[in-house]
Formats: sequence, C-alpha cells, structure tokens
Amino acid sequence: MERVTGRYYIETPLAVEKAAQVLVGEQSSGTFVAVPGETEELKSRFAARVESIELLESVTEPAIPGLKANGSLYHRANIEVSWSVENFGYNLPTLISTLQGNLYELTQFTGLKLMDIQLPDNFSNYYRGPKFGIEGCRTLTGVQGRPLIGTIIKPSIGLTPQQTAGLVKTLAEAGIDFVKDDELMSSSANSGFEDRVDAIMQVINAHADKTGKKVMYAFNISDELDSMLRRYEYILNAGGTCAMLSLNSVGLSGVKKICDQGALVIHGHRNGWGMLNRHPLLGIEFPAYQKLWRLSGVDQIHVNGIQNKFWESDDSVVRSIEACLKPLTNGTTVLPVVSSGQWGGQAFETYRRAQTVDLLYMAGGGIMAHPDGPTGGVIALQQAWKGAVEGLTLEQAALQYPEFGNSVKKFGKA
Repeated sequence: MERVTGRYYIETPLAVEKAAQVLVGEQSSGTFVAVPGETEELKSRFAARVESIELLESVTEPAIPGLKANGSLYHRANIEVSWSVENFGYNLPTLISTLQGNLYELTQFTGLKLMDIQLPDNFSNYYRGPKFGIEGCRTLTGVQGRPLIGTIIKPSIGLTPQQTAGLVKTLAEAGIDFVKDDELMSSSANSGFEDRVDAIMQVINAHADKTGKKVMYAFNISDELDSMLRRYEYILNAGGTCAMLSLNSVGLSGVKKICDQGALVIHGHRNGWGMLNRHPLLGIEFPAYQKLWRLSGVDQIHVNGIQNKFWESDDSVVRSIEACLKPLTNGTTVLPVVSSGQWGGQAFETYRRAQTVDLLYMAGGGIMAHPDGPTGGVIALQQAWKGAVEGLTLEQAALQYPEFGNSVKKFGKA
C-alpha cells in the first residue's frame, strides 16, 4: 500500500531513536503498554515506521514542558515517519488525527512541529484540490501579468451595508480587483449578511455592466454548516464570485463541504495561525498546513507579507509563497494572499524574493489611508508592482509615479 509521510522537527530528553519509536507507537497500533491483539502480523500492516532521523543540536533548556532531562541535554532532530494509507483511507480529519493528534501531549517530547507532509499520487483521485486556483481567479477578475490588487473593508466592523457599498463603489471605480470582508464581519447588528450582499452586488454588477470588469468580493460566510450553504447560494444568486471562510474556525470537513459546491472561488483566511505556528517547536509549519486546505479545495490562502506588522519573518513568508505555487500531485496550485501591513513599498522586496506575480496583494490601510484617498491607494499599488517588475528601485518608482510617491511620503522613506 502507498504511504503518507510526515516530517517533524522534534526535541526530546530521550535518545532520539527511542522518542521516535514512542511517536510511531502512539500514532498507530501501540499505546503505553503492550496489549493483547497487537500481533506481529497486525503491526507489519498497520504500524507506523520511522523512515529517517537527522540529528541536530542539543540544548540545556526545554522548548516546552515535558520530561526532565536525565542528564542536562535536550536533543533536537528532524525525523520522517510514514503510515500506510490503509490506516485512515482518504479521510482528511483522520489523517490529521494520525499525523498530529495526541503527539503534542506526549511527555517524551519537549518540542514537536509537523513540518511537511508527503502524499501518495493516488490522493489526487480523491481530492481534486482548488476548483479555480490561480488561473480561475485571473479569468474571473480579468487580471493577467501582474498581481491581483485587493483590500479589506475598514473599519473591520461597524459600517452599514450602504456605507460598505459606497466604499466598494469608490474602490471599483479606482480599478480594484478584489475586496473582502474582514474576518470579524459576518452578520452584525447593523449589517445583516443578506442586506450587505444585496447592497454590494448592486454596485459590483452595475460597475461590471458599465465597464466589463467585475470586482471579486469575498463575503465572509463562516458559520454553522447549514447557514454557510444558505449564504453560499445567496451570493451565487446575487451574481457574486467568491466566498470567504475562516479556515481554523470552520474546520476541514466544513471547508471541504463548501468547496465541493464548486461554483464560487473560496478565499481561505487563516486567522488563528499564530497559535498553530508561532512557537518554533510546537504546532505545524505552513508547507504542511496549506496542503490540507488545498486538498479541501480552497482557491486562495493567506501567507502574511514581507515586512509585515506581525511576528512572522520574511523568510517564512517566502517559503509559504513557494509552497502555494508548488503543484500537488494533481498539478493544482493555490493563489497566495499577501497581506498584513502592506503598502506599495513592500512590492519591490516581495518581487525580488518571490520572483512571481501570481499573488493576491492585499493592502488595507495602505489603500484606505492613502493621502489621495482609496483611489490613490489602488493606483499606487498598481504603480509599485509595475515598477518592481520593470526593475525600478523604490526611489526611482517614487519619482516616476506621483501616487506611489505620495505613498512613500505617508508610509515609508524613499
């Protein structure tokens, strides 16, 4: 049978080989003590196995609480562990229970992070991945040869449907490609979901009729499953092209159910990511994380941004972009959503590091707080990316493009 392989970064006070055996036992046929029925035949078919161990450094202080070191050292290593697909079939929740599950509870580890997952080719027969992905998003927005430029409705919550629609009208006329609800906005006391869809789609449809360009708006449908399905249909009937899901809140099964409907682009927001990843020796790394949501079918997924306002390093952001653009076994990719404290100034370093324009480049304050208003903010981002791709420096672009020059005066230093 084909096997799924997990790559882990671990820390343990035990001999690494012994700790690795604890992991494979706990997450397959074993437990803390031998039990009747765990025959050699059963283990040969269903037991996980250690495929490789790469010893790294040892340290004197544990990363997280666990067993105290017998001596004075805690050992770090990269290990690869594999499971037969027979253990879980093509069942994503059980796959995750196997690859993560109780591992984080084991006292034998003072650090453990799932770094990546290697899936057999046969998975593509069961999970089609993104229905739209990069090319579908480009087709629907009419954007080729540059990043999609997007923004988030700000204030995040508190605007009425009419106020939100007025802002969308301004942004559409400025040439925006994509707008989204903030993850905090779903259906509030003064902005019911259906009322907001009606007001916004009236503006978007009118703009499309006039210009031929249809702005993609990601309405946040995150809720209980029945409500999400109703909201999905409401967007579709109103002429919308995109729905947003808070991935960690909705969960794999809920996200896959929505993605399986197949008629709207699904914008995957990873809010809550820090609790899964921020500790260097706990949780899950983005290359593994994004594969799960791609299997579920999301078309767009957040990756943070270069020189962002949060804790994540630029190196991590670049690795995340690369992970999204690396095809799965069925050839699908997912559109990386660059966001978090972005304005046009980061376009130059983003392009230098990532060497791609297959991005949804999101700026909230970078557009809304532009000195020339949202219109100037949209134009400035388009100019910044044009300059970056053409090889201009930030300083040269600021001199050549007035709207971007005003961004530099407001948000940075030329």
